Amino acid sequence: MTNAKTTPMMAQYLEIKAEHEGALLFYRMGDFYEMFFDDAVAAAEALDIALTKRGKHDGEDIPMCGVPAHAAEGYFLTLIRKGFRVAVCEQMESPAEAKKRGYKSVVKREVVRLVTPGTLTEDSLLEARRHNYLAAFAEVRDQRALAWVDISTGAFHVMPLPQVRLGPELARLNPSELLVSETKERDMHELVGDFGISLTGLARSSFDSTAAENRICQLFNIATLEAFGGFDRAEVSAMGALIDYLEITQKGKLPLLRPPQKETEDRTIQIDAATRRNLELTQALSGGRSGSLLSIMDRTCTSVGARLLERRISSPSRIPATINERLDAVDFGFQQTRMRQDVRDTLRKVPDLDRALSRLSLDRGGPRDLTAIRNGLAEAENLSSLLASHDLPTLLSHAADTLVGHDDLIALLETALVADPPMLVRDGGFIAPGYDPELDEARKLRDEGRSVIAAMQVKFVSDTGISALKIKHNNVLGYFIETTSTHAEKMLSPPLSDTFIHRQTTANQVRFTTVELSELETKILNAGNHALEIEKRLYESLKGAILKCSGEIGQTSAGIAEIDLTMSLAESAGLEGWVKPKVDDSRAFEISAGRHPVVERALSQQSGEPFIANDCDLSAEQHRANIWLLTGPNMAGKSTFLRQNALIALMAQMGSFVPATSAHIGIVSQLFSRVGASDDLARGRSTFMVEMVETAAILNQADDRALVILDEIGRGTATYDGLSIAWATLEHLHDVNKSRALFATHYHEMTSLSGKLDGVDNATVAVKEWEGEVIFLHEVRKGAADRSYGVQVAQLAGLPPSVISRARVVLEALEKGEREGGAKQKTLIDDLPLFSMAPPPAPTPPKTSKVEEQLAAISPDELSPKEALDLIYKLKEAAKS
Repeated sequence: MTNAKTTPMMAQYLEIKAEHEGALLFYRMGDFYEMFFDDAVAAAEALDIALTKRGKHDGEDIPMCGVPAHAAEGYFLTLIRKGFRVAVCEQMESPAEAKKRGYKSVVKREVVRLVTPGTLTEDSLLEARRHNYLAAFAEVRDQRALAWVDISTGAFHVMPLPQVRLGPELARLNPSELLVSETKERDMHELVGDFGISLTGLARSSFDSTAAENRICQLFNIATLEAFGGFDRAEVSAMGALIDYLEITQKGKLPLLRPPQKETEDRTIQIDAATRRNLELTQALSGGRSGSLLSIMDRTCTSVGARLLERRISSPSRIPATINERLDAVDFGFQQTRMRQDVRDTLRKVPDLDRALSRLSLDRGGPRDLTAIRNGLAEAENLSSLLASHDLPTLLSHAADTLVGHDDLIALLETALVADPPMLVRDGGFIAPGYDPELDEARKLRDEGRSVIAAMQVKFVSDTGISALKIKHNNVLGYFIETTSTHAEKMLSPPLSDTFIHRQTTANQVRFTTVELSELETKILNAGNHALEIEKRLYESLKGAILKCSGEIGQTSAGIAEIDLTMSLAESAGLEGWVKPKVDDSRAFEISAGRHPVVERALSQQSGEPFIANDCDLSAEQHRANIWLLTGPNMAGKSTFLRQNALIALMAQMGSFVPATSAHIGIVSQLFSRVGASDDLARGRSTFMVEMVETAAILNQADDRALVILDEIGRGTATYDGLSIAWATLEHLHDVNKSRALFATHYHEMTSLSGKLDGVDNATVAVKEWEGEVIFLHEVRKGAADRSYGVQVAQLAGLPPSVISRARVVLEALEKGEREGGAKQKTLIDDLPLFSMAPPPAPTPPKTSKVEEQLAAISPDELSPKEALDLIYKLKEAAKS
């Protein structure tokens, strides 16, 4: 509402704001974006900028804050990360144009874009090596589907999805924003909150499947969706909601999207959110990328290759033919060392074609996006030349085919653009000299006006024969021709009077002009603006030429990504000592000398210690489980062993070499991990409850092709409760799920199951005791551990000696009681003396040997070589005695 005292500008602001209540309105005023009222208060606090005031409204001061327009992107990012949305309101005309409609007319303004987490395209707002997905979940009767796009790259996917799989898929994709029907928004808050996704509710009409089908057909200019394959109503609804939201946020200016690709659950390994978190696939438990599998594997040279790597790690394939095609390509790159380095050197020069193309399609691009396309396509041609002389495997051959065919576009862009253009179109100077004659002339007039005038003066002197003729300039007449009164008579008479027009006579001089000089003056005065207008026109022309080839450019970018990822994995295989796995449709799972890639790298960088490799054989006959029951002390490496085998299987099925001396992986359909302890206090879940929820999900979903790794099931409750739960869980995995599994436990009673269940074998992590201390060997062997060495581990952790001593006494009583029966155990515990804070008796110093006594008396620096050799013989004799 406005009142009589509301200024026209504030009335305009309030009207626009009323249409965008859910967003902060960035209202353009000259070189700044201004915010008013509650928006100003919220933005000033979020951005830590000054809050001022401007005028009054309804008798009260109007809060105001503002940010420079040229730096707005950084403020957008801060606000988006803090949960805000931004409506960008631009001036649609200049103040001069507004005044033509009346002296007090307000400059026309419109919201040109809504900035939301899922609709970012600017490089400064995005991570170059990660996708930024916008997703939509739709329900139509008993059908459900998830669709997602990355408008910065054009990727567009959809898949049918039961409600129970929504969480795992959101964990896989990690979208920035999820669209749901407003009727379902409240139900989704808890699920979405687990992943830090921004939730947006849309009107039910956005999900109407009939209207959605029309939107999709209009976007891709097709008559029927059958051109892209078959989609059910829920899939159409989800895709249509995405398009509708993009029309809303981009104000009708839709990005370039590739035809939607339909995915199915049976083509990739199903990995739930807890497993992704426990295995640290793309993000470490501590937060951030460092320490994740992705950080170890990423040696890609391009942004498109890095994004493809993340997709492959998040979605390993279940199709043996696809996996082996990728492995063959990596093997080729591994063998061709020199070619691989040449290809990688070329890839480092390739810009991000996908994101440059997207910005151009949304009118958010600039000259550098034009040159990014030019340079990227030129380097693609160079890549093609490098690969042409080799007999490529199928995957690389298909990728190489996409690199060529852009000769005309490359030639156009190389001719039209300078090598290093400015960022913005309004800066000008990005069109190369010689490309457009009209532009060259305008630039010459702008930059060389004096020399052009001087050349015209020479011409006039030649035409008239008057050497005293000069061309001069003043603020009243502009440019004019001046000569003395003596020579003026000649210019005032035919035939020169037909060319030279008299303008002014002074005491000693006469001034003239010509049509040619007047036109030149106009051109000089307008040359700067004219040159810029020509460049803007040429920019639009070049942008149009690029967008006409967008499909082919997108294919080239995909080919570059495939080549980059292949060579990156080959590079990792060479540097890390990884081998090509055998992957087939069997139930084999046999790994020789397997290693944990992340832990191995950490050991190498921190201490230089080698990683202790271990074998694992879970190969199972048809319809029979094969489970290793793993016992051994804490800190011995059980969890590392569990994780490394899961990661090796995942790496193999994504098409990578693996850290082992050999590996045979029968297709894994599902990967489940229950490792580590955590609580969920926000939902009122204890550590044990979280453990049981995750275990329940595994037992209810795992099939006979699943790989399950479980660590310390039942440890969060009483001993016998925990043992009974762990026991029953193992039996269920063996008899019902029939999954291949690694089951780590401290319940040594469970080792007896290996004699009762055909598919269970005992394995243990070896340790060695020496003088009361435990040494971890990190070797996994067949057999069972006799105890957990918990007291020794506590001693290593630094517990006070008095506590360690007391623990040994209690442990001895418990173990003795267990051997002699439950009643005897209670008696022994009741008879334990009270805990005393007195320090334990000092340990008896160990006896020293003769060798040690002789070594203590020696000063090595004072020994000659001959004396040192004699000493070795003496020490050897002393050792025998």
